[in-house]
Amino acid sequence: MENLNPLISIITVVKNGEKHLEECFQSLQNQTYKNFEHIVIDGGSTDRTLEIINNHKNKINFFSSQKDEGIYDGFNKGMKHVSGEYLGFLNSDDVLLPNALMILKKYIVNKNYPDFIFGSVRKHWGVLYGYRPWKIKFSWGFYSSHSTGFYIKNSSAKIIGNYNLKYKYSSDYDYFYRMIVKHKMRGVATKKDEIFGIFRRGGFSSKINFVDHFKEEIQIRIDNGQNKIIISIISIYKFMKHFNKFYQYYKNKFKLNLK
Repeated sequence: MENLNPLISIITVVKNGEKHLEECFQSLQNQTYKNFEHIVIDGGSTDRTLEIINNHKNKINFFSSQKDEGIYDGFNKGMKHVSGEYLGFLNSDDVLLPNALMILKKYIVNKNYPDFIFGSVRKHWGVLYGYRPWKIKFSWGFYSSHSTGFYIKNSSAKIIGNYNLKYKYSSDYDYFYRMIVKHKMRGVATKKDEIFGIFRRGGFSSKINFVDHFKEEIQIRIDNGQNKIIISIISIYKFMKHFNKFYQYYKNKFKLNLK
């Protein structure tokens, strides 16, 4: 019989995150559903991050601080220490709304313990919600909730394996591709108004150049054995749709090479 009050593991990966870390931690401690554990992975912070973490040490179940190879390396390190039935990631500059884990628990139990769940996430331009698995293969990207709203069953995560550190910008896309296309896992999404958290601009994703992201996702499709014709069609469509971004990217690159 499945557990009606599953333990949920929350992983926070941080490096020099003093600006928003306290708010992040408080949002987790304010949850109405209390059966969770908190794993914190620091990448070698040099600001007040370690001081803030130390102030919350009694509410942190596992903590490690050492230099890493980026956020995805931190994700992998955190997943090694979870003991919950489900796990998710709360980035150090994001926050959970008070009922987030209670809504998550409801979907886990009522939807017969799916492999993964996407909760709605509020961004600066509105609410990102829904689960559209077809887009990962036949469109571009995996348009669903942000990582703040993504939770996966621990046993399913072990089947997928680690985030691939070969991909600097889009390892989460590769992870979702393997989850949906390769392993055909079963997922659900919350309703639009069932918001898990707030995604704040200025984090890791805001620093990624569009064209670098594009090129890496092409490589992910190739590495995962997607049909080359489909890859070509998607690439041409994306290039035409975002021609100005490509033009500016290569124009600036050409100027740098001339210096």
